[in-house]
Amino acid sequence: MKDYLFRGTLDAIDPAVHELTQLEAERQYRKLILIPSESQAPLAVRDALASAFQNIYAEGYPREETRWMSEAEITDYPARLVHFRRYADRRYYKGVEYANVAEELARRRCADLFATEDVSADDIYVNVQPLSGAPANNAVYHALVQPGETIMGMDLLHGGHLTHGSPANRSGKFYNAIHYAVDPKSERIDYDAVAELALKHRPRFIIAGYSSYPWTVDWKRFREIADSVGALLFADIAHVAGLVVAGEYPTPVGYADVVTFTTHKSLCGPRGACILTFNEKLSRDIDRAVFPGEQGGPHVNSYLGMAVAFRVAATEQFSHMQQQVVKNASVLANRLQERGLRIAYGGTNTHLLNLATNSVVGADGTGLSGDMASRILDIAGIVVNRNTIPGDVSAVDPSGIRMGTPWITQRGFKEAETNQLANIIADILLATKPHSRVGIGTKIRRAKVNFETLEQGKMRVRDLALAAGIDFKPTDHGYPHFYYLDDQPNRADWAVLSLSGDRVRFFLDLALSSDVEALQFGQSQPTTVKLPNESIRCTLTAISAYDYRLTVPAQKMALVAAWLRDLSDGYVDFDPDVEKKLPGLTEVEISNEEPVVLTGEATTARCKPYYIGIDYLSCEGMPEFHWQENEAPLRRTPIFDTHRKLGAKIIPFAGWEMPVWYTSVVDEHLAVRQAVGLFDVAHMGVYQAEGPDAAAFLDSVVGNDATPHPHRGPPLDA
Repeated sequence: MKDYLFRGTLDAIDPAVHELTQLEAERQYRKLILIPSESQAPLAVRDALASAFQNIYAEGYPREETRWMSEAEITDYPARLVHFRRYADRRYYKGVEYANVAEELARRRCADLFATEDVSADDIYVNVQPLSGAPANNAVYHALVQPGETIMGMDLLHGGHLTHGSPANRSGKFYNAIHYAVDPKSERIDYDAVAELALKHRPRFIIAGYSSYPWTVDWKRFREIADSVGALLFADIAHVAGLVVAGEYPTPVGYADVVTFTTHKSLCGPRGACILTFNEKLSRDIDRAVFPGEQGGPHVNSYLGMAVAFRVAATEQFSHMQQQVVKNASVLANRLQERGLRIAYGGTNTHLLNLATNSVVGADGTGLSGDMASRILDIAGIVVNRNTIPGDVSAVDPSGIRMGTPWITQRGFKEAETNQLANIIADILLATKPHSRVGIGTKIRRAKVNFETLEQGKMRVRDLALAAGIDFKPTDHGYPHFYYLDDQPNRADWAVLSLSGDRVRFFLDLALSSDVEALQFGQSQPTTVKLPNESIRCTLTAISAYDYRLTVPAQKMALVAAWLRDLSDGYVDFDPDVEKKLPGLTEVEISNEEPVVLTGEATTARCKPYYIGIDYLSCEGMPEFHWQENEAPLRRTPIFDTHRKLGAKIIPFAGWEMPVWYTSVVDEHLAVRQAVGLFDVAHMGVYQAEGPDAAAFLDSVVGNDATPHPHRGPPLDA
């Protein structure tokens, strides 16, 4: 019988998506990932995720008595199947006899993993169905708190989480959220201050557990505070669950009334979350809050992957890894401090740390922003996330970056490799020049980084990454997204770079010494690329308004490619004026086209107003400018007499008698902002610039960016 199943590999059925998966695998292979909330799930976990369990629905829960079955009883398939056929279960769908086993196995292994001397696995009620940490926390609210009741958690700016009562999250919209913070001097939790706040507001429950606070928690003290005001204690250990099961972080089990955690952070499992409770009534409320309260059908393949992850987490190898995670975080923090960078909160004794990037200060007094630091490090191959630190007033422009060591530890990093990585981070950040520029109503923090330091950092990261283990091996596909200064050229003498983009013409006019605007399509011209420490003779060929080719000496190909790519990215320092930038975006790729080599001609346009590396002393002087005052009588707009009668102040301006204000500049500015403005523009005219180089011309005479919007329109020579 002919069926309708689609057979074949991903590469055969959807080459585009297959390539995307390989590019992401390549990114993870080549970069060093310091996101504390990320880790590598073992291949065994990923096999479970890709299993046939992803095809089915299983709304509801297994039978309650299975919580107290051993793993051997859960996997006794003959006994389980005969029971299922006779009594069925609580689920809304049939065809779930094996889905039941998957969930029961995950629940039991989780309970075994978090059991303590005082709390046995049989006393832990586990829900493995939440799709992630936020849905798990929302289910806890749904089960335990009525809208409008008071909850108390850590301030987001000091290390809390969005779901701990942030006004941007529904936890801050539906409930009366009170926040505690760290002590401004010690940058540690002041438990006495937390106790006073709890006594004042008497919350329904207190949330402990954090997104970026790097110190362990005193669960006993939190239990005492909660008991003193009759509150429940809610422990969110999303970040540290892997450390907890390995004994590297104190467990909340035995102290908290409810515990949530994700399985894809330090537990190194699939994306998902769990809720632990220790009271049968609370457990039933939680289960109903998850389904049907918060979500529909669970992802059976996900909690099957959890079962595998819990088995791995119970091993001695996993415990040793978590011990090294904590050691590496401490080493990273200490080395960065030794290099002169400030570590927010004073250090760490967990898997994460926060670097106060604003300890790097520019010439104008601007501190390096977390956003700029994270962007520049990412380009170097080090993946972090921007993060608020104590002292920040908004999450929009944080002054720190958050880093964690689970992923690099999984790849084999120990103290020596972590020290090397810390030095790379310090070298790059200390080689930046933070500065501010005026934005709309505020100052915007930006930064430029030294070219050589950035590129050397990329190669050092590459060498560390290639020496580390990962469940991926690069192929000979030839991924174009990672070039290094020591890459081998594709030719013995000359190499060709392909340059393309909506603004490539304007980009090259500023990046090269020659008169790019004069180059006709199909023609070539000799030119020079001026780098910080050397000049390189090249040949530029115009293919179209959006495509150029640059022939460069083969031994300098990687250097020129890196320089042009960095200029397009916009972070490299290339001029004493740090606010200067080139128009983007320009794609720089290695080409197999035949080189074009021109010699014996001048490579510098002596009349160009600017290009990178310009020597103003050797430039031809501009013609002397003379202004001749217009002797003609001053002109008036049609309503000049009305202005005069209303008392306007009149001044001569550009050949007109112009009304400038009636009362004062401030009064009229405020009036326009707060009410309405009526402007007499009869004196104004229109200046039209047209032609293929009109935008380049306007760029040189007006203050704003006149180059075309980066969406390809008609050809510039149309």
